[in-house]
Amino acid sequence: MKRASYTVPALLLATLLSAVQAQAHEDSHAGHGAMNMMQHAPQQKPWGIAGQADKVDRSVEIRMDDTMRFTPERLQVKQGETIRFVHRNEGELMHEFVLGTRQTLDEHAAEMLKAPGMAHGEAYMAHVAPAQQGEMIWTFNQAGEFEFACLIAGHYQAGMRGSIEVLAE
Repeated sequence: MKRASYTVPALLLATLLSAVQAQAHEDSHAGHGAMNMMQHAPQQKPWGIAGQADKVDRSVEIRMDDTMRFTPERLQVKQGETIRFVHRNEGELMHEFVLGTRQTLDEHAAEMLKAPGMAHGEAYMAHVAPAQQGEMIWTFNQAGEFEFACLIAGHYQAGMRGSIEVLAE
């Protein structure tokens, strides 16, 4: 009978440790954890910087689905423009929208293949559950050619990506 009295506390401890490990994994990968977003000011990237809601110039809807495509796949914005992206996941799989350069997206996609459960928490990333929508505000303060992609393992490799041309002022 005494053995049974240890079962409940042991199960509670195992559950708690599992939750702590999951949170630690989410927070540990190269600054992708949500806690890192709250602790740091917006960081300038080659493709721009996190935008502010009160400075949005326009909204752009991005649809994503299980054909591993974004609609639209190509965007054109003006340098200095702040865009509110509204991401609509019309599929039955989790999808994401990650801004970057071809090189940064290639590198990150390779990391995602090694750690497929990796969660994202940076301002230039939106993770969108099936049949849900997400939002991101981004200021494109650098002219050039940039890209967006779904970096969930296998999605990027299946062609789930698009491009953004930022026209110089």
